[in-house]
Amino acid sequence: MGPYKKPFVASHIAKLRTYIVNVYFIQIPDQRAWVLVDAGTAFSASLIRRMAERLFGKHCRPKAIILTHGHFDHVGALADLLSDWDVPVYAHRFEMPYLTGKANYLPPDPTVGGGLIAWLSPLYPHEGINLGEKVKPLSEDGAIPFLPGWRAIHTPGHTRGHISLFREEDRVLLTGDAFITVKQESLWAVLLQQKGIHGPPMYFTPDWEQARQSVIQLYHLQPTIALPGHGMPMYGEQLQNSLEQLVKRFDELAIPDHGRYGS
Repeated sequence: MGPYKKPFVASHIAKLRTYIVNVYFIQIPDQRAWVLVDAGTAFSASLIRRMAERLFGKHCRPKAIILTHGHFDHVGALADLLSDWDVPVYAHRFEMPYLTGKANYLPPDPTVGGGLIAWLSPLYPHEGINLGEKVKPLSEDGAIPFLPGWRAIHTPGHTRGHISLFREEDRVLLTGDAFITVKQESLWAVLLQQKGIHGPPMYFTPDWEQARQSVIQLYHLQPTIALPGHGMPMYGEQLQNSLEQLVKRFDELAIPDHGRYGS
């Protein structure tokens, strides 16, 4: 753990675990304003609102919600939150069809193995959602509204329009699901939050070559802190060594031995 007081995991960034996935609260420096990254699982809106009140006070809604992607566990509380907050939502332009009711994700693949969460994955929603005019595409130059000093990095593979968020000043990286720090296929690993670097969740990743290139791209940023969509934060030398190993041994550490989407 880094030198930050919970729930803070980096400068001006707080983390909340909503059951099986993390959401992040990014404070805009020198302001009370903030941005929410991802919207957790269904039935987690009250958890997110309580954390927001704890951090920023009552009735302090975010300036915006940024989505790393639109899978069910990253948008589950979105409709509930938007009914209270009525703020803009931003995502990569390639993710827009899945957020405007025009496309569904490929079904999850339980044949990848790895544990109970993977085995149960046919039960997980893979339909897109329709946010209508509430969702807007991020700028192609990577700029993120309300977050100067941050940029969105297109990291496809897990989804076509997946992004990670990078703060240049101190090389903090919100990875989304491009790489994570828990074996997400295993219920036991998730419950215990067993820490170790992994590729994106196997059962929901259809393009492994793109996923590989995305991990390589993030490795070259040389992040000092990784804040994943699933798992615990990873810092400093442990992060750098682990990420290097993931790049070198991606086939072994990330890609399933079998599965309908292949390698």
